[in-house]
Amino acid sequence: MLNKAGEPIIKTTTMTIHKILICDDSQTDLANLKNALKDTQCILLTANDGAEAIQKAKSEKPDVIFLDIVMPGIDGYAACRALRDDPETKAIPIIFVSSKHQKADRVWAQMQGAKSLIAKPYEAVEITAVLSSLN
Repeated sequence: MLNKAGEPIIKTTTMTIHKILICDDSQTDLANLKNALKDTQCILLTANDGAEAIQKAKSEKPDVIFLDIVMPGIDGYAACRALRDDPETKAIPIIFVSSKHQKADRVWAQMQGAKSLIAKPYEAVEITAVLSSLN
């Protein structure tokens, strides 16, 4: 979907999404997420670890972040806490996409500040559905 200026957008109930940051240490998982989001017409940015995700979130100001949990260095939970605690990035919704998807993982993800957790493997419709449901 494009706006009048020809820019890509996704309209949700309370926000418009132009730019999405995807962070995963697996190039395959990054490619899968990019593929799942290709029809959104949004600008897709990528990061390979938590530190890069924090840096890109601050410099690029994405509208939403899809974040893996298990990564070397700064993991997804620590990156989420850092983004949540930073005044520049605290309003950016974070959605975890991870193989960690037990009930305890979902509760912990919410406690870190994430809006949702999508379990790998996933269907592309799950990714776009969570974008549409952001409040």
